[in-house]
Amino acid sequence: MSARILIVDDQAGNRIVHKARLSAAFYEPLLAEDGASCLALAREERPDLVLLDLGLPDISGLEVLRGLRRDPRTRDIPVIALASSREAGERLAAFAAGADDVLDRPTNERLLLARLRNLLRTGADGEYPAAGELAVSGLAEASAAFDPQGVVAIVSSQSRSAQVLRDALSGQLRDRLVVLSRREALGEGPMLSGTDAAIPEVFLIHDDGSNPSGTLRLLSELKSHLATRHAAVCVVGPSGDGDEAAMAFDLGADDAVGSGIAAEELALRTRGLLRRKRQGDRRRARMQDGLRLSMLDPLTGLFNRRYVAPQLAAIATRSRDEGTDFAVMLLDLDRFKLVNDEHGHAAGDQVLVEVAQRLTTNLRDSDVLARIGGEEFLAILPKSGMMVARRVAERICQAMDEQPIRLASGQELRITVSIGVAMASGQRGRNVAVEGLVEQADLALLESKGAGRNTITYRSSAP
Repeated sequence: MSARILIVDDQAGNRIVHKARLSAAFYEPLLAEDGASCLALAREERPDLVLLDLGLPDISGLEVLRGLRRDPRTRDIPVIALASSREAGERLAAFAAGADDVLDRPTNERLLLARLRNLLRTGADGEYPAAGELAVSGLAEASAAFDPQGVVAIVSSQSRSAQVLRDALSGQLRDRLVVLSRREALGEGPMLSGTDAAIPEVFLIHDDGSNPSGTLRLLSELKSHLATRHAAVCVVGPSGDGDEAAMAFDLGADDAVGSGIAAEELALRTRGLLRRKRQGDRRRARMQDGLRLSMLDPLTGLFNRRYVAPQLAAIATRSRDEGTDFAVMLLDLDRFKLVNDEHGHAAGDQVLVEVAQRLTTNLRDSDVLARIGGEEFLAILPKSGMMVARRVAERICQAMDEQPIRLASGQELRITVSIGVAMASGQRGRNVAVEGLVEQADLALLESKGAGRNTITYRSSAP
């Protein structure tokens, strides 16, 4: 699906030119001729990006920017502002109002398209919500009350010029400014050898014009290294201007500016990079937490059925390839319903947590343990024959039977467990039907229950 770009300009000729350029690049242009139309279309259509002329007839471009940022429906849409004059005050005001970038008219077509690709790619990677994404009540991202001091690295082959840039920014930023050589920036020096907290969140690569290919190579390496790939990178100098800046954006730069940039503007851009970098970090952290929680049982912290099914398939495949045995255990707490009925569900939860801990203690690190039902657990023992499986099952029964579980009330409950074990005999090239294996373990568990509980029953895998 083509990205939709909202073009906001009061001059029909400018709108036509931008529409033709963007259509040729396979974008879907939306057109607005004034600020009111821009705000209305942005709310209704949720474009992927706004290309905004600051000189509008009805509402100033700066007020349009503020309106976009105030509205929850439009505040995360990236905006490129187009300035008709090169006055520093107008550019600074646009950044302060929320512009993601400010480009001068007439715009360099290659640079404009590269910046569009850059911001749209950032949105696709999770920095900005996708157009049309709905906010879920209670799950909106809260504004950070206070952002800690960041670390901004100025990277240059010329220590003197880097120090000049550092001095110019020191009065503009509250963040810690450090000067690094290119070798140190790539983690080969002392700066990045410590904790993750020492890794800069923003890199300003200073290009003195003597080695433009080296500047772009450093940019690519920073964006590909594990430790720095999520850091924001801005190219400052000849490689950040014109067609060279277009190349920098396509190589992954988060921003690129020419040599003549004022310290005030560079500071505003740096603060914007730091803010977006932290937003990206928070979104990635939430995504990782969501993935982790989707695989875990919230009560016991063990894996759940969703996680253990593919793990069993993978272990079965490895068993076939290596010709090794493995075992599947189904474990069920005996008469657990009486615990809930007589002592309450809170007591039942305490029992389940304690059982999970005892099971974990008595299994090996290589074993996989999951809670797959109310009081039912599944364990996979890779590279385990009958002797190992028997020893583990007996150790679990003993650990449960010998020591009662103490509730928060002080009362002690003696809990036993019934176990069904299915053995898979490893033969190279012979597939093991994992569904049949779990079924055999379940039948063995039923036999253990029928035999009086606190019992272990063994079965071989299905043929």
